[in-house]
Amino acid sequence: MNRQGRPTGPSVSTGDTAGATWTGNKALALDEKLLFELDGWGRTGVDLPDDGLDADCLGGLNRNKPIGLPGLSEPQAVRHYTRLSRKNYAIDMGLFPLGSCTMKHNPRLNEKIAGLAGFADIHPLQPVSTVQGALEVMEQLAYWLTTLTGMPGVALSPKAGAHGELCGLMVIRAALEARGDARSRVLVPESAHGTNPATAALCGYTVDSIPATPAGRVDVDAMVAKLGPDVAALMLTNPNTCGLFESDIIEIAEKVHAAGAFFYCDGANFNAIVGKVRPGDLGIDAMHINLHKTFSTPHGGGGPGAGPVVFSDALMPFIPPAYVVREGLDLRLVEDVPHAQVGRMTAFHGQMGMFVRALTYMLSHGGDGLRQVAEDAVLNANYIRESLKDVMTPSFDGPCMHEALFDDRFLKDTGVSTLDFAKALIDEGYHPMTMYFPLVVHGAMLVEPTETESKESLDDFIGAMRSLALAAKAGDTERFASAPRFAPVGRLDETRAARTPILTWQEPEPKAAAE
Repeated sequence: MNRQGRPTGPSVSTGDTAGATWTGNKALALDEKLLFELDGWGRTGVDLPDDGLDADCLGGLNRNKPIGLPGLSEPQAVRHYTRLSRKNYAIDMGLFPLGSCTMKHNPRLNEKIAGLAGFADIHPLQPVSTVQGALEVMEQLAYWLTTLTGMPGVALSPKAGAHGELCGLMVIRAALEARGDARSRVLVPESAHGTNPATAALCGYTVDSIPATPAGRVDVDAMVAKLGPDVAALMLTNPNTCGLFESDIIEIAEKVHAAGAFFYCDGANFNAIVGKVRPGDLGIDAMHINLHKTFSTPHGGGGPGAGPVVFSDALMPFIPPAYVVREGLDLRLVEDVPHAQVGRMTAFHGQMGMFVRALTYMLSHGGDGLRQVAEDAVLNANYIRESLKDVMTPSFDGPCMHEALFDDRFLKDTGVSTLDFAKALIDEGYHPMTMYFPLVVHGAMLVEPTETESKESLDDFIGAMRSLALAAKAGDTERFASAPRFAPVGRLDETRAARTPILTWQEPEPKAAAE
């Protein structure tokens, strides 16, 4: 227990109090209190003049009661958030192995360009004549996205992957309704991202699941058996969440189209094939692209995401406003699309900061550099898979794409679970890999190193994983049961935290005067 009476550090996991300190700190590993626990009640860090307002002013809303927040001086606030920041694991600290998330290095050049006043300080309500440079960025970004995907058009405005899925499904529904063909079902493979069935359900469709083959890919026969005149679309992730390329994708597209349905592809894993495969050549009708995964600012960390959607010729007449068109030397935004049944996806035009970052990334890499992004991402994932396959159990035979997927068979009879293994990885200085996903694999451990990791950093990570796998097999269960031992706090009851979160705070009673 520390001076606040809270268990901290190793004592949470091991019960060892021999090295306990009065402060709860462990040298530079500080035991940071919650903001509400700081002794700032009844204090203010800023002196403000009396507002001079009557109680009746503003409809009686003049606040004269405590607001329930501690008052902090500037040094207290700065120290609090600085100390909290030191508890975070980040891509700038080391390899971030989350699978299906593409947590790669964010080039600082992109941040510098996005911070230029001409991009950072513009307002969406400025006259179009004053933001021609911004519109040109959007036009160039659209050109690159359509070129890389082999698709004729793109809607830039969706703000993230799931928002892009919503845009794609709404456009598909509009195209079906325009031809008087109301359909009610959407097919979603088990290996798709979880947002796919959620998006289909939100759009009012019944979701039919398609099983995977033992090889981790879509069961084409099962899909064909579920195709019918009421199927609006197939939503497929490629490469899928098992880290595998759907080798039957052209046949799948042909059968979906033969049934009068559309083919939606989840492009969250585009980082694995960018510059190598054009989705338009595979028969895809719509695909969102997570700019914040493939083209910098990984997973939204450092700014908002962006999920533009590319469309086939069949869907282009129904894309939502606004998009950029060129008229001579000038650019303008198309605000109203004739016959379109899908309105604006956002209040304005999308995430300008992400557009700038993504285009900077594309221009600095070039076509050959983007192709190398995919090649190195796949190489790194396969290097991890091959280096660990003798001590861990890859879920599927043969090479993977951008992420290596392992299951928990190597932990059988060890008393160690996937969760235990992941918590022990924290003690080794790494954020855990994605756990228990995809659901088609029992005890899944999904690792995506991305292309930005060097062989040296991969070797260090592989060494940590091998050490844990061998320790589990050797029966060192205490190493796992007590993990994490060296984190700021020990293992939490995650289920309880999710089900009974504390969302309010009561101001503590004033401390009694010392006798």
